[in-house]
Amino acid sequence: MATPTDEVEFEQMLLSRHGLQSPGARFAGRVLDKSAYILLSRIRLQGPMSIGELSEAFDLDASTLNRQTGAAMRAGLVERIADPAGGMARKFRTTPLGEEMLERDRVQNIRSLDAVMADWTDAEIAAFAAQLRRFNAGIERLGGRVWPRPEHRAGAEPAPLPSAI
Repeated sequence: MATPTDEVEFEQMLLSRHGLQSPGARFAGRVLDKSAYILLSRIRLQGPMSIGELSEAFDLDASTLNRQTGAAMRAGLVERIADPAGGMARKFRTTPLGEEMLERDRVQNIRSLDAVMADWTDAEIAAFAAQLRRFNAGIERLGGRVWPRPEHRAGAEPAPLPSAI
């Protein structure tokens, strides 16, 4: 007999498999790949970040981040800048093109979600969002890495995670 956790595992696997963006847009070069979307989203929320900060945030080794940021730089999505705080490490910030592409893809993702949830009430969508946030907060708590939320833009401290789920 399947447990509720078995069902969550299966549905989470499907969620990670399903893409919201149309395959045609991907082939037309009009959609950011997943790693670029996540990289740009994190920098947008937190502000300029060094390879070390990105490595800590994503729990990825520096060589992986060097490849991802290198590809993003070649695509004109990010640029290297001197540390605004005067530190030695150079940091990455999004370019105007990177911001434009990220926002365009974010809007398209929201349109896709609107289509998926067209028959949901606003209350159902809000409840689902709250449960997803709680789920992600539990993952972040266990991993010791808090992902900043949109209401916590660069320079702001993220809200504390719940101690129990």
